[in-house]
Amino acid sequence: MGPNIRVLIRSVSLMSCLLATAIPASSALTTTASDAATTPPVIVIGFVGGFVRRDATVHSAVQVAEHLRHDYPVGVQTEIFENHHREDARAEIFRLLDTNHDGRLSSEEKQNARIILYGHSWGASEAITLARELGGDGIPVLLTIQVDSVAKSFENDKVIPANVAAAANFYQSNGFVHGEPQIIAADPNRTQILGNFRFDYKTNPIECQQYPWYDRVFMKFHTEIECDPKVWNQVGSLIRSRLPQQPR
Repeated sequence: MGPNIRVLIRSVSLMSCLLATAIPASSALTTTASDAATTPPVIVIGFVGGFVRRDATVHSAVQVAEHLRHDYPVGVQTEIFENHHREDARAEIFRLLDTNHDGRLSSEEKQNARIILYGHSWGASEAITLARELGGDGIPVLLTIQVDSVAKSFENDKVIPANVAAAANFYQSNGFVHGEPQIIAADPNRTQILGNFRFDYKTNPIECQQYPWYDRVFMKFHTEIECDPKVWNQVGSLIRSRLPQQPR
């Protein structure tokens, strides 16, 4: 099978996944300012990889968060964190879920949670670790998305915890730094693995001129998946499929 056929099959598979999991427009919730005052928002948390700063707008994970903030002014709270600030992200989730502001989460507040976690490289590993911690807290997660996930020490980015409803994995296999090729569900009855989607930048290289030269030289393919708009458009589409319909 030629490379072009494999790319076409992968694209069709991913598009089918997006269409199958998207929320129909007729059934999506419409969020208003008054609703936002009484119900917790959908919480979207992104983690950047390596030693990238959370405000480094050249990086795609940061750009996804910026676009979501612009397009969903109410009903969705989007935050981006450095991958060594997972506890700050967890604290922010608890703050947002505590709708009666009594300093603790009731069973109802936990079950009302609508959380989406995504990340690149070490940030993807942190997203899964945070999901696992939230599972220990009794808090469900709607969706996790990993892009070229690289496990940090003492973390497991391959097994998706049972409190996660759906998970997707985008990866490439070339170079010294490359992503986890296959994620699996701890409990397949509770977690849907949307797919492990492979990209090949040896066959289909892209330019990342806006990135530092040392990233482009020493982590060439790992950087290319980070700056590939095709990948991040798909990440954004998956996230948006779980978000409430905005008022016109």
